[in-house]
Amino acid sequence: MTAEALDPSTAERHSRRVELDSQTVDDLEMIGLALLAGPANVIMQLAVPAVGYGVYESKVDSGNLFKSPVSRTRTTLTYLAVAAMGSEEDRRRYRQAVNKAHAQIRSTSESPVEYNAFDPALQLWVAACLYRGWEDMQRLYGDPAAITEEAYRQGAVMGTTLQMPPEMWPATRADFEKYWNDTVAGLEIDDTIREYLLRIVRMEFLPRPLSAVVGPLSLMLTVGYLPPEFRDKMDVRLAPWQQRVFDAQNTVLRQAVRLMPGPVKQFPFNVLLADVRRRLRQGRPLL
Repeated sequence: MTAEALDPSTAERHSRRVELDSQTVDDLEMIGLALLAGPANVIMQLAVPAVGYGVYESKVDSGNLFKSPVSRTRTTLTYLAVAAMGSEEDRRRYRQAVNKAHAQIRSTSESPVEYNAFDPALQLWVAACLYRGWEDMQRLYGDPAAITEEAYRQGAVMGTTLQMPPEMWPATRADFEKYWNDTVAGLEIDDTIREYLLRIVRMEFLPRPLSAVVGPLSLMLTVGYLPPEFRDKMDVRLAPWQQRVFDAQNTVLRQAVRLMPGPVKQFPFNVLLADVRRRLRQGRPLL
């Protein structure tokens, strides 16, 4: 996965062109229960070595889950809210804020792999993971009929909100599947990134007593949501009893989602988007 990376100034010029090409996103309904599958999606994203080491070695403390867990979580979830539910102006302003942080994320001579947070090919992979996660949530808790070619095309906004050119997004879902399968087949997760991901999944960024309580549950849910090919790469499995618990949970949650009013179903993404707009009005930093 290689592509010419963009420097911050080029990225901003490129972003303005992308903004003109972007579609209005109407079909990508965000389901708050996607938070349960968040760690699984992080594993998928960081399975590409250049993404994994870019996060692992990042010197941006506000984006480090182990140093600033609240800030990092808010930034990630807000990005999803802005990309899927925000206006073009919301995306443009959030892009500018993220660019300032991404400008600091580049590999060094000591890094085991070369990476640059402005690399559009890496952003394509992250966007693909986010879109695949959206599809999975629709199948589990939402409306599988919402997974259409139009919704898929709109899924490109997960990458075009940053520097991914629209033309990099595979043209059809069939093309996407080929890109996805080809990429996944070539992935290997080394011991360093695997242990880092397991620390995230076990929620070791939380205070010790709390992580000891919620860590095992988080691990079970993450493995449950993780596609089989990524379970193999991470060498993790669910015990039969864990699979039964996971399946029972999904049955209950699926019924609960059908009874939820729209605003409740979209929480906390709707609240985070409102917070972005409030910060913009007040001239406060977005990150």
